[in-house]
Order: sequence, then C-alpha cells, then structure tokens
Amino acid sequence: MADLPVAVRRQPDGAFTLSLHVQPGAKRTAFAGLHGEALKVRLAAPPVEGKANACLQTFFAEALGLPKRAVTLLSGETSRQKVLRIEGADESALLRLLSEN
Repeated sequence: MADLPVAVRRQPDGAFTLSLHVQPGAKRTAFAGLHGEALKVRLAAPPVEGKANACLQTFFAEALGLPKRAVTLLSGETSRQKVLRIEGADESALLRLLSEN
C-alpha cells in the first residue's frame, strides 16, 4: 500500500488528521494537489458564514462514505489553513480519494 502524504497523519485512536490549504469560491469542489506540506482543496462555496467549512466537511464525508459528524474541523475556522479530523475512514479509501486529483 502507498504511503500517506505528509499532510495526512494517523492518530493513535485510528482517526486521521489532514492539513489543508483551501481555496473557497472555486467552480467545483476538488483536490488540487499539494500546497507546501498541505493538501490543496478547491471549494465551490464562498467563505461566508461558514459555507466553505460546511462544504469541506460534506465533501470529505460523502467522498469517504462517512456521516458528516465523522468529519470535524479542528482548526482554521476563518483561515485558508485548516486541520480536519476524520474518524472511521479506511486508509485505502482515503488514499484513493487523494489520488483522484
């Protein structure tokens, strides 16, 4: 199995944390490669009233087949630099999702 990118870390409890650089207001929500040591994600939502954060959580939850409550924003609520926690994700599903960029 391939190694996880540096932006993805497995936690002792089995959850994953992802370091992200987000670009709100894009045409569609998708991965856009790496931005330094973070995964770059374009979001089809404006950075207004939490819409971009909600779009980000929904994107990961739906792509990994998880309930939205399994995806938590740990930091970066009003920043482009965010840390996301994903509980219950399968490592191979996460790698597949990240390779689709």
